[in-house]
Amino acid sequence: MTAPKSLAMIHTVAGLIPTFEALAKQHLPGWTAFHMLDESLLRATLRDGSLSALTMRRLAGMVWSAVDAGADAVVVTCSTLGPAVDAARPLCPVPLARIDEGMAMAAVRLGARIGVLATVATTLQPTSDLIRRMAAAADRDISLTAKLAEGAFQKLAQGDTAAHDAMVGRALRNLAPLVDVIVLAQASMARALPAVQAELGALPVLTSPELGMQHLAATLDDIPPL
Repeated sequence: MTAPKSLAMIHTVAGLIPTFEALAKQHLPGWTAFHMLDESLLRATLRDGSLSALTMRRLAGMVWSAVDAGADAVVVTCSTLGPAVDAARPLCPVPLARIDEGMAMAAVRLGARIGVLATVATTLQPTSDLIRRMAAAADRDISLTAKLAEGAFQKLAQGDTAAHDAMVGRALRNLAPLVDVIVLAQASMARALPAVQAELGALPVLTSPELGMQHLAATLDDIPPL
């Protein structure tokens, strides 16, 4: 019998670790996951208003630490850090993924008018840029509408989940008539969806955890054993 391969998951939000642990067991049964958490990477980006070179270097250091710890693949679960993942990938000796790739690919397949909703301003541009790249790769023409649920992330950080969910729900209702599909730019926003799903009808609303892990599993299945 061969030993399970090791997947490192790098997080910036502690509360999402159980969600990703369950998804890893579901979609990658032949792998064992270990988790690395640094909330300061996201906090520094929020403080600076953009992803700094220092934060990008610090994330690269975490990726290399994961590889040194024996990871056969690494996934970063914070969409805000997406450009840092892209920068580190060419030099990474193991597969390195950003969690929002599967979601972006699905959005391009589902509609030409794509809405991007975020609770953190610094996530809007990386997610929008990724969707545009995926559309170009698929040779699809899209229009993109990006909206911010102002103040919702602050409510979540303060522990007021009800206020966060209500603000995200209101933003979803406002965006829905304008688009064919909505992308929730942060994994933490998925908790707000069930309360408004019925009102949105058949409109697809995509979240990154499930789609990201499905895409990662499909990608890793194509990698031959070492």
